[in-house]
Amino acid sequence: MLPTPTLRLRFREMAESDLDDMTALLSDPEVMRHYPAPQSRKEAEDWITWNVRNYAEHGFGLWIIELTDGTFIGDCGLTVQDVEGERLVEVGYHVCAAWQGRGLATEAATAVRNAARDAGMPHLVAIIRPANRPSQRVAQKLGLRLERRIVNNGGEDLVFGADLQALP
Repeated sequence: MLPTPTLRLRFREMAESDLDDMTALLSDPEVMRHYPAPQSRKEAEDWITWNVRNYAEHGFGLWIIELTDGTFIGDCGLTVQDVEGERLVEVGYHVCAAWQGRGLATEAATAVRNAARDAGMPHLVAIIRPANRPSQRVAQKLGLRLERRIVNNGGEDLVFGADLQALP
């Protein structure tokens, strides 16, 4: 269920060979500023393993996003999240700090949203910290609207969501 490539981006499944790039991404304090802490190399390895398992179990996960020339940009995709006891599909993304502010998260997340809709998923959410205004703007550009506030991992999160078939 890989998303269709965009004008600037292509998607592929994560693999063990992505460990150096994923470690650099997930250990960057700027990229991870809205998370409890940057991740270690072992945590990045676990992240890849989790996504490979997600591909097998769900047919989706977070995919590597690259420029069409193969330059690593980050990850973007779908994961199943527990939101107050309800299992929901979330769109998520991490973009390398050097590539932020160029619309790449929105471009990647739009392709992922479209793939989810084409696959017949009824609803999509994005779980975002209140201070993470850039991710809130991406969610809104996808057509997601604030649905509720929750307590998650020791802090408040905003849950943006939309019924995919209702989106243009």
